[in-house]
Amino acid sequence: MTPTEISLLADYNAWMNAKLYAAAASLPAHELTLDHKAFFGSIIGTLNHLVVADTIWLKRFTTHPAQFVSLAPIAGLPAPTALDDILFGDIAALEMRRKLLDDVITQWAAELTAEHLQCVFHYRSMKGVPGQKRFSSVLMHFFNHQTHHRGQATTLLFQAGVDVGITDLLARIPNEI
Repeated sequence: MTPTEISLLADYNAWMNAKLYAAAASLPAHELTLDHKAFFGSIIGTLNHLVVADTIWLKRFTTHPAQFVSLAPIAGLPAPTALDDILFGDIAALEMRRKLLDDVITQWAAELTAEHLQCVFHYRSMKGVPGQKRFSSVLMHFFNHQTHHRGQATTLLFQAGVDVGITDLLARIPNEI
């Protein structure tokens, strides 16, 4: 992956999250918390999981040797303790955190260089298991994870009667002249 591709994925991430939250905000609160037996139960549970996982990874990324300036706002955020934490039960409050994360991700993506992507990144899983993987591969996982669970959220929203519309990354890839 290249820095340009990472920036594209950050843009796609923010665009899709804005679409998801606009769709979710159109539903009554009880519909957002209804357990659909999805991985994280409800729409709000799934959206919280995305915020939790992104927060966990972004906090890990603050330990990258490059010491990315754009990740500074993440340092003060509380660290989630479980992947199913419900950080916010209210869609408006959750959306505010999501917007903060997406703004940080977009700024951080613009800060990345090819050299940053090639380093071996050392981290620990939630269970304390050490990992050491090429940073570009970790970022591939980071963005793929978001897409995976947003797909679940769009399905749950569709089942609730809300069509999110176009969700393809292709919609964010500029045409070549």
